[in-house]
Amino acid sequence: MPAIDSIPGRLLARAQATPDAPAIWHQPPDSGWQAISWGQYAAQARAFAGALLAMGYGKGWGVAILSDNCAEWIVADMGAMFAGAVPAGVYPTLTGEQAAYIIEHCDARVVVVQDPAQWAKVHALRDGLPLLERIVIIQGAEQVSDPGAVGFQAFLAEGAAHADAVQARLDGLTDEDLATLIYTSGTTGLPKGVMLNHRNLAFTSKAAMDVIGGVGPDDCMISYLPLSHIAEQMFSLHLHVTGGYPLWMCDRLEKLKETLLTARPTFFLGVPRVWEKFKAALEAKLGELTGAKGAIARWALKVGHAAVPELVAHGAPKGLLGVQYRLADKLFYSKLKAQLGLDRLNVASSGAAPIGRDVVTFFWAIGVPIHEVYGQSEDCGPTTFNQPFPGKRRLGTVGLPVPGVQVRLAEDGEILVKGDNVFVGYLKNPEATAEALQDGWLCSGDVGEFDGDGFLKITDRKKDLIITAGGKNVAPQHIEKLLKAIEGVGQAVVIGDHRKYLAALLTVDPEGGPALAARHGWPTEPGALAMDPRFKAHVEAGVQAANGQLARYETIKRWALLADDFTVEGGELTPTQKVKRRVINEKYAAEIEGLYT
Repeated sequence: MPAIDSIPGRLLARAQATPDAPAIWHQPPDSGWQAISWGQYAAQARAFAGALLAMGYGKGWGVAILSDNCAEWIVADMGAMFAGAVPAGVYPTLTGEQAAYIIEHCDARVVVVQDPAQWAKVHALRDGLPLLERIVIIQGAEQVSDPGAVGFQAFLAEGAAHADAVQARLDGLTDEDLATLIYTSGTTGLPKGVMLNHRNLAFTSKAAMDVIGGVGPDDCMISYLPLSHIAEQMFSLHLHVTGGYPLWMCDRLEKLKETLLTARPTFFLGVPRVWEKFKAALEAKLGELTGAKGAIARWALKVGHAAVPELVAHGAPKGLLGVQYRLADKLFYSKLKAQLGLDRLNVASSGAAPIGRDVVTFFWAIGVPIHEVYGQSEDCGPTTFNQPFPGKRRLGTVGLPVPGVQVRLAEDGEILVKGDNVFVGYLKNPEATAEALQDGWLCSGDVGEFDGDGFLKITDRKKDLIITAGGKNVAPQHIEKLLKAIEGVGQAVVIGDHRKYLAALLTVDPEGGPALAARHGWPTEPGALAMDPRFKAHVEAGVQAANGQLARYETIKRWALLADDFTVEGGELTPTQKVKRRVINEKYAAEIEGLYT
């Protein structure tokens, strides 16, 4: 057992206390759901660590993991920490060159890849990776002819005889030792390696458990967001072993619905784009209801929206509205949540990017209360949190500071953070570290404000601020949230830096757009819908409604509608669904210029 309180130590304690209880549910190829127990999880992590040490792995060396979410990802990450090595997740959607940059940057001698396709991505650039010794393949290793490659289970077998060496590494861990690397998504250039130590992870996971009211073996969660991201790691790795709940692995977003129905999670983390897609799909289905079912659904949604303020403030509405809400829950909300697999849900949260007020309100209205969280990789994920308790949550904010974390505003409104969750620095980048860490405070790069009760509101990213030709500073994210609330619109990007007025690029929502079109008899194919004058008139009305909530200098004067939504594959979004403004400005330069001619 490590001498310090650490994530590896918590796993060992969990395996000792409940060795046979399920820790990870996963679906091996051509198989049904299978459980890996806490005892098996710890044993596999030890074996992975042993295989690293058998290679002569030094403390602090990197281990890159290039795969979709799976049990082996979790084992490799934990096994690297057992060996005193440093896991570094690599988004599987990255190109070979982007992946190779991270592999080289973290000094990885071992790369864990999902399958032969990911192996080929690394193998093609191996000459430029002189430190790389082994490629561990999770699935399909037998299809690869490469003396430097090995199957995942074979790699674990290599470590079985090195338990004593692993224990010695565990015993030697300190709070200050580097525990993991989180690579930023690179929206503004090359990704930076965020260095988090064992104190960071142990403190933050304990604080997160306290904030959400505690979790335990009766709870469960689905791991489906990219594990290279700090938010998913915090819930699927660190909070997982801290709270001791089972984890259900979902390797593709397309399988999320069926996994929800099987796992029926008690808490669920989503990025705004996931919640937006849920909302669009639900609204499309609700719009198809007719007769008595349609009438009940419309009445229940009306009651739910009326009850939201009371639900947020007090947990339940009172009086006549309370009676109506309980009836609506019996007739509609409970059935809808059961169909979604959310009937056991205790806590739902949204993070990684701003979420529209309309999206949050919709889910509160149907009995799925979303609690917005704010943070970044540099402080292990959570800075502030809307807690699932009356009085400790407020819509339109990102919540209260996490206990034990100090949050204040600089003179220009930048959010500054101090606490045991704040990172060590950026790997091999002292200049960026010095810029981000000043006098012990993390300079977040985000601009915000506190309300009278201490709830934080995010107004924008400092680097995203638009300065118009007239010298006005404009925060685009607030405007974009209003534009994305237009039914049938998927994404919105505000343009106007050094321009005489603001304009916007809007995309047709691939689900919400056709659903809206079908109800009105408009063409449902996105390309045709984007050209349809009736849909354009609908969008124009939405833009004008948004303008009515903005100062004159913030209003959108012209806009262009794109048939294709922004995607990770298209390069416009990061793997965590954040917009890459620079890419969009370059890719749609002609459309943007057309808005100013």
